[in-house]
Amino acid sequence: MNRRLEWISGGRFDPEVAVWKAGHGDLHWANLTAPACVLLDWEGWGLAPAGWDVAVLRAYSLLQPAVAAEITDRFSGLLAGAGGRQVQLFAVAELLMAGSRGDHPELTPPLLGLASELLGESAEVIARRVGLPAA
Repeated sequence: MNRRLEWISGGRFDPEVAVWKAGHGDLHWANLTAPACVLLDWEGWGLAPAGWDVAVLRAYSLLQPAVAAEITDRFSGLLAGAGGRQVQLFAVAELLMAGSRGDHPELTPPLLGLASELLGESAEVIARRVGLPAA
């Protein structure tokens, strides 16, 4: 986590996690069933920063802004404050790193946009820092 936060923030973000909770570890839409909601793929579960699963699900939802907004609204308590910004930035960093290896590259522009919101600097500056093409 420390390396990812350093990578995306240029060292401007505190990597110390205040609260750890049990988490799924890989919460995204392919691991949820419908209409009966079942959470699949538990091999990565364990301790994670509080809000990790929600932050990852929100990040994976950025291509559907209404869904991402609904997640943000329903789980605002986990996504707000320093800890919420930290865990969201970590999720963004993880997915940007995966995108640089070819996994869900379509998420790169909205992920850079979210990083821009969280860090208060332009997406272009962040993209340059992490070695990605600007959005």
